[in-house]
Amino acid sequence: MTNADPQELAKFSDLAHKWWDPESEFRPLHQINPLRLDWIDQLASIKGKTVVDVGCGGGILAESMARRGAEVLGIDLADRPLKVAMLHAMEAGVANVTYRAVAAEALAAEQPGHFDVVTCMEMLEHVPDPSAVVRACAQMAKPGGWVFFSTLNRNPKSYLFAILGAEYLLKLLPKGTHEFSRFIRPAELSRWIREAGLDHREFKGMGYNPLTRIYSLNQDTSVNYLVACRKPAA
Repeated sequence: MTNADPQELAKFSDLAHKWWDPESEFRPLHQINPLRLDWIDQLASIKGKTVVDVGCGGGILAESMARRGAEVLGIDLADRPLKVAMLHAMEAGVANVTYRAVAAEALAAEQPGHFDVVTCMEMLEHVPDPSAVVRACAQMAKPGGWVFFSTLNRNPKSYLFAILGAEYLLKLLPKGTHEFSRFIRPAELSRWIREAGLDHREFKGMGYNPLTRIYSLNQDTSVNYLVACRKPAA
């Protein structure tokens, strides 16, 4: 069985035509993308590297990594966002990014140890078995390669900020974007990372100031957080 939730795929497919509109429901993704891109590039130096972006959606991160000089493959199981991503890359003349409709687990079996960098951002909380995605990401990375994750912590504060605040009060995201029970505590993700044979390198939190409407990276992992890992060298 494919590790995907049809309702989650349909949710993002229905909004696919708005993916590259920076004033649409995807505005937060556009706003955080420079932060996560710089963080990934600072650690992994992606220029000239082979990169796979797992759960790439409409291609915001994948295309931006390609613009930094990486050879990027974006994968997703939602067809409409993938088509949007392909069209945007073609119209923008970004030739070093390609897209495929394939599950992370299937690509890991097909191309183990193939990629210098694996990114999986804002995706783990949308699949039935996130630990399987973590294992697949580890399997796809070359020895010595980098693996990056981002997701949402599961606690009362994250419910208040990420669901009540972001979806209902500030309307930064469509209602129903997230399901609280699928949020992932750092300790849980850390355990999956260790079990997949990866080494932790860095945790970062991501905060949002509703007054300035500015996102920033910090050390507070209580709501949104990012993790950098490396696969041990052979």
